[in-house]
Amino acid sequence: MPVVRLDRVSFAYGDGVPVLEGVSLSIEAGELVAVAGPNGGGKTTLVRLMVGLERPTEGTVELFGEPLRPGSGDSRVGYLPQRAESALSAPITVRELVEVGRAPARGVLSPLDDADQAAIEEAIERVGLTEHAARPLARLSGGQRQRAFIAKALAPSPELLILDEPSAGVDPTAQDALAALVGGLSTELGVAVLYVSHEFGAIEPHVRRLLIVRGGIAFDGPPSELASRWHDPSHVHS
Repeated sequence: MPVVRLDRVSFAYGDGVPVLEGVSLSIEAGELVAVAGPNGGGKTTLVRLMVGLERPTEGTVELFGEPLRPGSGDSRVGYLPQRAESALSAPITVRELVEVGRAPARGVLSPLDDADQAAIEEAIERVGLTEHAARPLARLSGGQRQRAFIAKALAPSPELLILDEPSAGVDPTAQDALAALVGGLSTELGVAVLYVSHEFGAIEPHVRRLLIVRGGIAFDGPPSELASRWHDPSHVHS
């Protein structure tokens, strides 16, 4: 059973201009799927549809075999949106941030129990920030902050992790560390990962499937197949 499945999904904002048209795809457990495409091509809209932040104009979205109800939330999905840090309005430590991420699994008003604490500490350890858990985010490097936000997305112990531009503003060394972390999530934990980015240098060795989004799915397959197609003269004008 796919963790997420889209069937002939189209979406347009209020002006009626289509952002996505006729998107059909499925993602299986343990897959690491890279998503690329031009600005305005629909990458972020695609992931917002998958997490229920937008409702399809046409078609259906399923999570874990069930129709997705927009706005309902699902603790089996971890989501790191673009520019997540800009949404913070108060100083917060790494552990406090990850505690917030645990809310979908325990309920917003429920106190943290032993299972919650264990999941929080595991998420922090997974991203390599245990020794920084009590530090304010503002005192961390850009790469460390991104890892903290990934830990927040991991806190509910998700089966599907969606990362939208996780390496933006991160130096090359930190990008390598993020790529190794994300690659391990799919291979070691069996988490399905959707990795949206405009730059894939560091993550490329871990990726077996690439989606190109340009108003729809322009390509879906191994990155090597895209490279061979690019160099095939018969596809230059396709």
